[in-house]
Amino acid sequence: MAGLMHHLGAIYPDADAEALARRMAAAFWPDGQHPRTTARKLTAPMWGPRDAYVITYAGTIEDGTHRPLTLLHDFARTYLSGAFPGLHILPYFPFTSDDGFSVTDYETVDIRLGDWSDIERIAADFRLMSDLVLNHGSSQSKWFSEYLQGHPPYDRFYREADPDADLSAVVRPRAHPLLRAVETARGTRHLWCTFSHDQVDFDFSNPDVLETFIRILRAHVDHGVRTVRLDAVAFVWKQEGTPSIHLPQTHEIVRLMRLLCDYAAEPVILITETNVPNAENLSYFGNRNEAHVVYNFPAPPLILHALLFGTARYLKTWQMGMPPAQAGCTYLNFTASHDGIGLRPAEGLIPEEEIAEMIETVQGFGGLVSWRTMPDGSRKPYELNVTLFDALSGTRAGRDDLGIARFLCSQALVMALEGIPAFYIHALLATGNDYAGVEKLGYNRAINRARWNYDDLRKALADPKSRHTRIFNEIKRMMRLRARQPAFHPNATQFTLQLGDEIFGIWRQSSDRAQSIFALSNLTATAQSLPAMSLNLIEGSSWWDLLSGEDIAPMGEITLAPYQSRWITNRPRPARARRR
Repeated sequence: MAGLMHHLGAIYPDADAEALARRMAAAFWPDGQHPRTTARKLTAPMWGPRDAYVITYAGTIEDGTHRPLTLLHDFARTYLSGAFPGLHILPYFPFTSDDGFSVTDYETVDIRLGDWSDIERIAADFRLMSDLVLNHGSSQSKWFSEYLQGHPPYDRFYREADPDADLSAVVRPRAHPLLRAVETARGTRHLWCTFSHDQVDFDFSNPDVLETFIRILRAHVDHGVRTVRLDAVAFVWKQEGTPSIHLPQTHEIVRLMRLLCDYAAEPVILITETNVPNAENLSYFGNRNEAHVVYNFPAPPLILHALLFGTARYLKTWQMGMPPAQAGCTYLNFTASHDGIGLRPAEGLIPEEEIAEMIETVQGFGGLVSWRTMPDGSRKPYELNVTLFDALSGTRAGRDDLGIARFLCSQALVMALEGIPAFYIHALLATGNDYAGVEKLGYNRAINRARWNYDDLRKALADPKSRHTRIFNEIKRMMRLRARQPAFHPNATQFTLQLGDEIFGIWRQSSDRAQSIFALSNLTATAQSLPAMSLNLIEGSSWWDLLSGEDIAPMGEITLAPYQSRWITNRPRPARARRR
C-alpha cells in the first residue's frame, strides 16, 4: 500500500493518496484476489534464450469460413511451436480505425475475430502479449457518446484543451491538427487528439481514468495474457506549454503499473512502446522500477541502413553506447513491425543526409513515407512504410539477386543481440508490399498489413522453392539453435567487436562464462574475410560455427560469403551436429 500511495501522491498531489491506493488495489485485485506478500524478485527468471515473440494481427490469416483467431491458433500450433514460444496479438477489440488502435470496447473481443475463449486457448499454448491501448479511444465508442451527453463519469474522461493555449511545444507524431472541436451538452469543447481525430486522448489527470485502465489490465491477466504492451504510453500525460511527452506523471503511471505487476500472483511482464530517440526510450527502464522490457526502436532503421549502405559504422557506434539492461530488465529486438520502420529513433544516430538517401532507396523499392508536423509547422519524415523483404531487395546501388541472403542476415543479426527477439509475421513470411491494401484503406501503413488466405499460405509454405518457405524455415532453424545457447540469454554479456565497417560483430558470453559466441554478419554484397585471431579465440579450445556446422581454427582465416552470418562458439558440439 505504501508503494501505491507514493506513486499516486506524485501523480495526484492534491488527492487523498491512501483512498486512491485502496481504489487502485481493489481494481487490480477484485473479488477476493490478493497480491503476493512480497514483490517478485528482480533476479527471478522471467525469460531465457528460448524466448521470442511473433507479432501479428488477429485477422492476418483468414479463409472466409472460420474465425480468424481460430485460424491463427491453428497456424501457431502447426508452424510456430518449438521455435516461437510467444505470440503478440495486436489489438483484438472492436474498433473504428487504425487497424485496432482506436478501440470502442475494451471488455469484448471483436466478434469478427472470435471471443475470449479463443484468446484463452492461445494463451494456454503460447506466452501471449496483448496491447493496453491507454492513450486514446475511439470517438465512436459508448464512452465518448456518454462524454458528449455530459454523463458522469465519462464527462471527465477525455483531455480538453483551450485552443488559445500555447501548444507549440507539443511533440507530434502526425501531421493533422492536434485539437478537435466537438459539440457537447456543455457546449463546444476542444479535445486533444495525438494520433487522429478518431482517436481521442484520455485525461489521466482524472484518477477515474487510471482506475479504469487498471481494471482493464487485470482483465487481460485474467484471460491469460502474461505480457502487456503499453501502447503509446509516452503521451498519456498532457500539460499546456510543455512537449507533453515523457512527463514525470507518465513515468509515475508506468511505475505504478509495474508495482502492481510485481505483486501479481501471475508472472506479468510489462513492455513500453515508445517510438522515440534512443535516450528517451531507455528512460522507461527507470531505476528497474518501470518497464521490464523496452522496445529497441533504433534497431530497425540502423539495421536497414547497415544493409543498404554496406557498413556497420552507425550500427556499431549505437551498440557500443548501449548500456546492458539491469537485472530484471531487458530489450525487445526487432527489425519490422505493423507500423513501419520508425525514423525518429535514428535521429542523432544516422546523419540526416544518409537518412534522406535511405528513404530515397526504399522508395525506389516501392516503399512509402509517413510524416509528422514540427513545432514550426514544417514536416519531417516519421517512418518508412514498406515490408522488410521489399526494403531489402537491393542496396542503394539498386535491386539485385541477393535479397534473400540480405534479409536472412538482418534476422540473424537481430537474434544475436542482447535481449528478446520479436518477428513481425509479414517479415517471418517474407510478404511483399500490399499496394492493393493501401489503395483500399487509404493509408500508408496498410502496405505492411496484408491478409493471407490460409489455404494460400499453407501452399506457399509447402513449396520448398518459394521465398516464403526458404526464409521461414531458415529463421525457424536459427531460432531452434539459438534456444539452446546460454550465451544468447537475454541478459548474457555483450561486447561490440571492432572488425572494420564491412562486418558487424558482437561477443556474447553466458553468465557462468562457460560459453562464448562470436556473432558475425557480413553486411556487404562481396565476400569478406578476417583472421580468427582478431576474435581472440582461445587456443586449445574447439571452435565451430553453429549456423553452418563448420570448424573454425583459432589461428586460421574466417571467410563470410555475401550477407553470411556466423555464430562461432566454444560450446561442445552435439554428436548430431553437421561438420563441413
